[in-house]
Amino acid sequence: MPIRLLIVDDSALVRKLLTQMLGKDRDIEVVGAAADPYAAREKIKLLNPDVITLDIEMPRMDGLTFLENLMRLRPMPVVMVSSLTQKGAEATLRALELGAIDFVGKPRIDIAGSLADYADELIAKIKMAAEARVSPRSNTPRPQALRVDARHSADAVLPAGNGRRVLRTTERIIAIGASTGGTEAIREVLDAMPADAPAIVISQHIPAAFSKPFAERMNRTSAMSVCEIQDGQYLLPGHAMAPGIAAA
Repeated sequence: MPIRLLIVDDSALVRKLLTQMLGKDRDIEVVGAAADPYAAREKIKLLNPDVITLDIEMPRMDGLTFLENLMRLRPMPVVMVSSLTQKGAEATLRALELGAIDFVGKPRIDIAGSLADYADELIAKIKMAAEARVSPRSNTPRPQALRVDARHSADAVLPAGNGRRVLRTTERIIAIGASTGGTEAIREVLDAMPADAPAIVISQHIPAAFSKPFAERMNRTSAMSVCEIQDGQYLLPGHAMAPGIAAA
C-alpha cells in the first residue's frame, strides 16, 4: 500500500508544488494538506497519515511547538521541509532533537523552479521515515553519555583508562560517515566521547547552510571541541571536525 502523506506548510504554492511533485511517485499518496498546525491536527485525526512533512515558520503555532506536542501525544514520522537560512538551520536541528526523522532544505528564492531539485531526496526521506518506529518523547533531559553495552561503547575504539589522558598524539583518528538521518546519530556518538578522545573527522551529507550550525550544536553538547572543518586544519586529540563534506 502507498505511504499516506500529509503536507503541512503555510504557503499555498509550496503545498501545491509538493502535492504535485510527491503525488507522481506510485509509492506515495498525498492524502491532504494543511496551512497551519491547528488544521494539521484535525487532518491527522481524520486522515490518519503515515508520514507528514512539516514547515517551521507558520502562523498561529510554529512547527517546533507543534512537533513537540505531536511527539508527546501522537508520535509519528515527520520530515521537516525548512528554509535554507542560518535561523532555519538552527530550528531544523532542534526539530531533529524533538523527534523529526530528517529534513530537506526549502529554497527562499524561486521556489517553483528550485523545489523540484529536492524531489528525489524528499521522496527517499519520506519512504525512509515511513519505515521508522517513532516512540513518545520524554520530557526527561537526555543524558550526556549513552548507556550502551560494551560491544557498542567507546571502549570499542578507545582503550579503557583510569582517568589519565590516553592518547596525546594524532597517531589514531576516528572517521565517521553519515547520510540520511545521521545528524542525531552523530550527536549521540560525540556526546559519549571523552574530552581526550582521538581526533574525529566527520563526513555528513547536509545542505551547506546547515553545516556551521550543525558543528556549533555538536560543540555545545559534546565534551570534545567540535568545529566546521577548514582546509589545512590540524587533527588534534579531543577535537572533532564536522561535517567534512557538505552537500546541498
